Amino acid sequence: MRIHWHRRDLRIEDNPALASNGADATGPVLPVFVLDPAVLDHAGPPRVAFMLDALDSLRSAYRSLDSDLLVVQGNPVEKLPEIAANRDASMVSWNRDYSGLARERDTAVRQALEESGIKRRAHHGAVLHEPGSIRTNDGDPYSVFTYFGRKWHDRPKDDPVDPPTGEDLVTVETDTSIPTLADLDVEEPTATIPPASTAAAHDRLRNFCEADIYRYEERRDYPADRCTSRLSPQLKWGTIGIRTVYEATEQARKAASTDAERESVDEYQSQLAWREFYAQVLWFNPHVVEGNYKSYENEIEWRKDAEALAAWKAGETGYPIVDAGMRQLQAEAYMHNRVRMIVAAFLTKDLLIDWRAGYDWFREKLVDHDTANDTGGWQWAASTGTDAQPYFRIFNPMTQGERYDPDGEYIREFVPELAGVPADVIHSWHELDQGAREMHAPEYPAPIVDHSERREQALAMFERARGDE
Repeated sequence: MRIHWHRRDLRIEDNPALASNGADATGPVLPVFVLDPAVLDHAGPPRVAFMLDALDSLRSAYRSLDSDLLVVQGNPVEKLPEIAANRDASMVSWNRDYSGLARERDTAVRQALEESGIKRRAHHGAVLHEPGSIRTNDGDPYSVFTYFGRKWHDRPKDDPVDPPTGEDLVTVETDTSIPTLADLDVEEPTATIPPASTAAAHDRLRNFCEADIYRYEERRDYPADRCTSRLSPQLKWGTIGIRTVYEATEQARKAASTDAERESVDEYQSQLAWREFYAQVLWFNPHVVEGNYKSYENEIEWRKDAEALAAWKAGETGYPIVDAGMRQLQAEAYMHNRVRMIVAAFLTKDLLIDWRAGYDWFREKLVDHDTANDTGGWQWAASTGTDAQPYFRIFNPMTQGERYDPDGEYIREFVPELAGVPADVIHSWHELDQGAREMHAPEYPAPIVDHSERREQALAMFERARGDE
């Protein structure tokens, strides 16, 4: 018997480790999921709620094959050898994860299994190309996406793997229920959480590849259009496999009728490449979760401003596109990618607050929080990451709002105080006097900072960090 340890692969199809049938992995498979307190400590309510729904769906899939998903709580270092001994299992398999926490856990699990005389095998199932497999000609990991992305596109991709049949699985029944949020002492999320299942992921992928993928390149930056796949939480928890997603995009590319549509598919695939680029950055630089990727001669003099941070979190900064994004986060445990860049730039370059404060808030509130993607995105915005652009790239939040939400549709959806306000007034909110603001939207705040002043302060802050002053 072999135990398959599910982690961020809550699916039975296109699951390389689950499907493994090598000579040292023969015998029926017992699926196991361990609710690890050390992992739950880093997960906000939206992610835990999504995970529990995905586990329920996964268990149903196994039960349809006359098997079951064994769900236990505790430290996997202790639980997996214990289950293996009780079930007379000779091997434990899993798909790799790439964060520092996951690597430390997996090392400890491998050692515990070895001491118990149990074989183990890890596979790569979360990405198309493992960290370290795409390098520079000198053999170094890439620190700039452009060249990584070119090689990523050129490399052949593995096909999805077949799911197990009932004959491949242990015939087992368990009457243990999947814990609730209350059982885990986790608060109910206030946001609406999307369905968490392989079926829901396939529906979203199919709908995206039939229509929006063909206008993705042109419209992906416009949040009101909702022209994105919204597959990020499904990929985060692995309710759908990355090979399945890539294969669907390749089929969409073949079905495209124009060069523009094919280029649009290519642009979406580039976003998959970005995901893997940041996984590689995290793999080779696990410190980026807590420290800057890019070093400066002096420390960056981030401000400590609890009041401004609270206004940013609440979506009450007086900058409409920023507030819309932060309120979408509250409502949906999700935020459009362009808006994520805007709110991150505002926190770090307008409020001059450390990117780690924003990262921690996203980790708590996002249903799709991914350590690699979020550290990469936050450090990009803060000019401390891998991006080749210099520190003086500073977004103007009003210009960004006018460019990417010209009609104010997205802003009005999430900032009801501005529901009846004309778009030109919304986009000139920072220029209005107090009387005009009270006339148009008396309950919406005035800007909490002056962007022009803070831009100059941000430049000076980074120049000091660079040692230019």
